[in-house]
Amino acid sequence: MSKQTHPANSTGNGGYERRDIGAAGVLYFLAGLAVAGLLVYFVVAGLHSYLEKRSEAEQAPVNPLVTNAPADTRKLTIDYKDYLKQNFSSPQLEIDERNQLDKIRIDEAQTLSTYDWVDQKSGTVRIPIERAMDLVAQRGLPVRTQSATAEAPAAQSKPAPEKPKGSKK
Repeated sequence: MSKQTHPANSTGNGGYERRDIGAAGVLYFLAGLAVAGLLVYFVVAGLHSYLEKRSEAEQAPVNPLVTNAPADTRKLTIDYKDYLKQNFSSPQLEIDERNQLDKIRIDEAQTLSTYDWVDQKSGTVRIPIERAMDLVAQRGLPVRTQSATAEAPAAQSKPAPEKPKGSKK
């Protein structure tokens, strides 16, 4: 039995590869990759052109009720909102829901935070919510007082106390 230790790598390379990859192999790979990329680009562009022409040929005719319709309805030359107003009758679907909702919210915020006349002839005004809450905190909520006439019918509606059975009166 020998007490000599043997390295794990028996090739004698010291545990790593001593030979580098050649530059020519890397350049050939990159050139092949560029050629393949160009080939794929031209195939996809040709396929897209073919499908575009086929789609235009198979496009359904425009509704006869629509006047001044462009040849390709997918591309409009004017603003979309103007196109819808000119060519379609009311009621129309919402065009831009987010901006319409934002406009409604801005109008509500403007209404709730400003002073304005509700009815100028009768002197009714609108005040901001913050001011209204301050006034309620200072003055308190209005309370309806009970009048004496409201208490009188309540007293009359009470049943008369019954007499005991043994009494003669």
